[in-house]
Amino acid sequence: MTPRPYRPEPFAAAVTGIGLVTAAGVGAAATWRAVTEVTDPPCVPRRSELEGLPCDFMYTVTGIDPRAALGVATARLMDRFAQLAVVAAREAVADAGLDPAVWDAGRVAVVIGSAHGGLPFYDEQHTLLTERGSRRVSPKLAPLTVVNGAASSVATDLGALGPSQAVSTACSSGTVALGTAHQMLRTGACDIVVAGGAESVCSRLLIASACQLKAVSTRRDDPASACRPFDVHRDGFVVGEGAGLLVLERPEHARARGATVRAHIAGYAASSDAHSAVAPDPEGLGVERALRAALADAGVSARDIGHVNAHGTSTVSNDLIEGTVLHRVLGDRPLVTSTKAMTGHTLGAAGGIETALTVLALQHRLVPPTVNLDAPDPEIPVDVVSKEARPAVFDAAVKTSLGFGGHNAALVLTRA
Repeated sequence: MTPRPYRPEPFAAAVTGIGLVTAAGVGAAATWRAVTEVTDPPCVPRRSELEGLPCDFMYTVTGIDPRAALGVATARLMDRFAQLAVVAAREAVADAGLDPAVWDAGRVAVVIGSAHGGLPFYDEQHTLLTERGSRRVSPKLAPLTVVNGAASSVATDLGALGPSQAVSTACSSGTVALGTAHQMLRTGACDIVVAGGAESVCSRLLIASACQLKAVSTRRDDPASACRPFDVHRDGFVVGEGAGLLVLERPEHARARGATVRAHIAGYAASSDAHSAVAPDPEGLGVERALRAALADAGVSARDIGHVNAHGTSTVSNDLIEGTVLHRVLGDRPLVTSTKAMTGHTLGAAGGIETALTVLALQHRLVPPTVNLDAPDPEIPVDVVSKEARPAVFDAAVKTSLGFGGHNAALVLTRA
């Protein structure tokens, strides 16, 4: 007899705060306004660091200097991805109405995902080593480049004394970090978790490799329209930088302090394709397992889901496989979007940023459009919102993520 899988009691973590730093805007309100109103095309500047590569552009955070926001002395001890995480964490905590000076710091945890950590600093230091010798290499190489740099920096900045963890599952890192936070709250390990993802990888080495892999768009004549999820003319993603962090709480803790609950994370699951180091399972069986398990964890059915913020990277195979799985599991009803054409593909930060946008979509009952979707791929059988935001009444939504190496994750979110 096949043993039945373990099913814990249903648990819904309260989302009480959001912090966003993206190429679309600095702050949750600015980012939401940009992705829903789409009054201007996203600015995708060419970068001198990438000069001469087939893809020499990326989505860049503007409108804030993290060094000024955090103080030069403090920022000097962090790589840029960690700086962005601290800025986002401060906004999320303030949005939740929490005061780190008076909270029970031992019951506050931090879980932040990143795919690459401080990779650009590695580039810089390697150049110094080869051109000027070992004495020019910074002693801060390890603390500035390790993947746990964002989690460590946020925990230190907030004085959070509970568990501090880093998650690195490629492009699903932010979603897995939020799922990990959900599980920590479910077990009672803590009362509050600041969780999500952060990334900043303006790395010549990484982008050159992505070009060789044919994963990124080479639409150099019009970078602003290069990222076009679910479009028949898509040719790859465009890298972006940013951070998206949420404050999650045990529901009784949020109620006791009278917090405003934006939404709930009601279900989480992850899976592995065990198929390839880079390519997703062509049948999408891994992401299907994660999606079905997340629905079961939340105790909701496929017909309850009204919206999906998809991984939607704008690569040929990913969009087709993901769209096919979404239709196979959820049918025709959910309104699907990918917000990456406004933020770029922020790799390990994507799940954090896009889960925050899913929370806002639930709150406002408004689905952001998929920008640059001019010719929907007829082979992708889902209702992808394009051109302008679409109002819709729905009480449950899904966030899906797929990462290199076959790391799949799904979250189910419900209205407060």
